[in-house]
Amino acid sequence: MNKTLVLGVSGGIAAYKAAELTRLLTKAEYTVHCVLTEHAKKFIGPITFATLSGNPVLSGNFEASESGKIQHITLSEIADLILVAPATANIIGKIAHGIADDLLTTLVLASQKQVAVCPAMNLFMWENPATQENIQILQNRGIEIIGPVSGNLACGYEGMGRMEEPEKILEEIHALLVNHRIFSDKKILITAGPTQEPFDPIRFLSNPSSGKMGYALAKAALQFGAKVTLISGPVNLQPPYGAAIIKVKTADEMFAAAEQKFLESDIFISAAAVSDWKPSLFHSEKEKKSGSSKILELVPTPDILALLSRRKKNQILIGFAAETENLEKNALKKLQEKNLDLVVGNLIHWDGKSPFGADENEITLFYKTKLSKSLPRMSKLKIAQIILKEVEQLLINPER
Repeated sequence: MNKTLVLGVSGGIAAYKAAELTRLLTKAEYTVHCVLTEHAKKFIGPITFATLSGNPVLSGNFEASESGKIQHITLSEIADLILVAPATANIIGKIAHGIADDLLTTLVLASQKQVAVCPAMNLFMWENPATQENIQILQNRGIEIIGPVSGNLACGYEGMGRMEEPEKILEEIHALLVNHRIFSDKKILITAGPTQEPFDPIRFLSNPSSGKMGYALAKAALQFGAKVTLISGPVNLQPPYGAAIIKVKTADEMFAAAEQKFLESDIFISAAAVSDWKPSLFHSEKEKKSGSSKILELVPTPDILALLSRRKKNQILIGFAAETENLEKNALKKLQEKNLDLVVGNLIHWDGKSPFGADENEITLFYKTKLSKSLPRMSKLKIAQIILKEVEQLLINPER
């Protein structure tokens, strides 16, 4: 890999994950130098990180390197990335406010390199306005925030604050260091999530799309240096920092927003699960339940991809096809009829499970040449990175 990382470990129970992360990074051929805070050493010993990284573990603020320079200067010069994992609320607050009272915080303050932090803490600490303000400060400075995720916490509660898993962190680090800036001159428009087609003030037609695929595409596109506009249906996801977010509910609203941004975009990725139908009539008051059956008339919603493809100039258009059967036939039909450059297809069940709401999926890429490429099950972020690499090739050779 020929890239050097400084892994800063602060004092939290998630420090054990930092050991696994060190192992994965060195296995991926990154050079890793570990810096432990004094609190971190209460949770896991330096010898563990020294063994896994193959390099001495540093902690003291005034230790001199072999070159005679103070360690925080030496490390800031050799690092391609400084990664703080886990990043406690305490260390996040220090970094946000320029406090440098140990080697790790001094290193971050002294460095001009890319910094990423992986928050890990109790859910109430994460939700505290002080923590959220500090996270916003870091994001405004261009510091990458990886996680946290929701799950079982060491304090016994369940909720947001769990450190992202090492495998996912590795994916994001790889994107930051290897694929960075390949779309630095491109504008990418992405739709994500479901739409909701109201029947009355409290009922609507929709689907189980979580928006995770579209949000992963937005995150990867930002990592690759693109200017991203994300048009999102109703989801329960944190928008990736740096994207321009347009929130919509209905297919009509999504089409209006996409139409407005389409011509100024270089790449349009339609990852949203847009409802194909909507009720023909909206009832302004709640419809009361009666003993008899009720007939609901449905009419088509705008076909966003088809309508925008007619205005296509030099844009790359990517569509998605989620099917219950005949995946290849339906995906190729969509690709041809809607003048697309690539279709990402998947069956909505594998091993008896649905990819809706999942963090992983299995996809097949379908090209204009009628060739296809199937990918094994992997995280949606990894899929997003692969799709964008395919887009890079389509920019070079549109007839691929």
